Amino acid sequence: MKIKRITAHCVKLPLIEGSYRWSGGKSVTVFDSTIIGVETDEGLVGYGEVCPLGPFYLPAYADGVRAGIKELGPHLIGLDPRELNVVNQHMDAALLGHPYVKTGIDIACWDLLGKSTGLPVCVLMGGRFGESVRLYRAISQIEPDQMAANVAMYSEQGYTRFQLKVGGDPDTDIERIRAARAVLKPTDRLVADANTGWTQHEAMRVVRAVSDLDVYIEQPCVTYEECLAVRRNTTAPFILDENIDGLDRLLRAKADLAMDVVNLKISKLGGLTKAKQARDLCVSMGIAMTLEDSWGGDITTAAIAHLAHSTPEPFRFTSTDFNSYVTVSNADGAPVREDGFMKASESAGLGITPKMDVIGPAVVEVC
Repeated sequence: MKIKRITAHCVKLPLIEGSYRWSGGKSVTVFDSTIIGVETDEGLVGYGEVCPLGPFYLPAYADGVRAGIKELGPHLIGLDPRELNVVNQHMDAALLGHPYVKTGIDIACWDLLGKSTGLPVCVLMGGRFGESVRLYRAISQIEPDQMAANVAMYSEQGYTRFQLKVGGDPDTDIERIRAARAVLKPTDRLVADANTGWTQHEAMRVVRAVSDLDVYIEQPCVTYEECLAVRRNTTAPFILDENIDGLDRLLRAKADLAMDVVNLKISKLGGLTKAKQARDLCVSMGIAMTLEDSWGGDITTAAIAHLAHSTPEPFRFTSTDFNSYVTVSNADGAPVREDGFMKASESAGLGITPKMDVIGPAVVEVC
């Protein structure tokens, strides 16, 4: 089996809530997602999806995905897509860095491996652990009382994990955290995610002000060193996200006891192959994980579900159903949330079929 053609399709994903806001006044109303198709000489086509959270969250942007496919694609024609490590080695040799560009191709190759063997991706990634995957709901940054109301609304829909977007004015963030925690059940988990938005002294003020609450603190500051300083001055469970973009950072954070949970995003690491490497390392080191991506629609949600469902349950803190945040469905067969949980498909590959009338004609074609 050889790669014959690679295509990229552009799909706009408007948000159900109208906009999504996080630290530093950043916001998005419509996500720009790229669907990648990898076609083989045997007629099978695998699909992946890449959707950066705007150009100001991670070093990634939507047009960069399509430009990167033009650069990277010619180096992959003729390779066997089922040889995932070979494909990844060729991608890394042909394009230094830019893991988000490689992500859609890697996911599509996993989809092809599943389709060619008749097995779901989660089985190929280690097996299906448990009946379903627990989800969190991200709560966009607005006024404290409104955020608490949204937490209560999503709690009624079955969610038991909540990621509260803070990282703004520390005094207001303290109100946000207190208001949200007050409407939750004792067994619910609340994560105060600053997305690098606080300076070190602001983060220290917040963690001390909410030290009496059951709350996780996620990525309070920009640098690893600042986050580590905050970590060493709080007893709250601690999560790192933006700073962990490879195995070297993951190993350093483990050695420094810098976190209790790590957020592994598929496109931050470069695809399912490298996300699986990081996931397996975390399992061996005893670190729990949030398993997700920066954003996306049905295809991204399917990839997340397979990565999460193939992770042993004690290390699976939570995951995301991004397809429930947007108004456009780009594929059939994607996971559907049920009472705050989702399941990976039991069909071959990712278990999805792109809606060709939605993803439209290719905007990039390499053959």
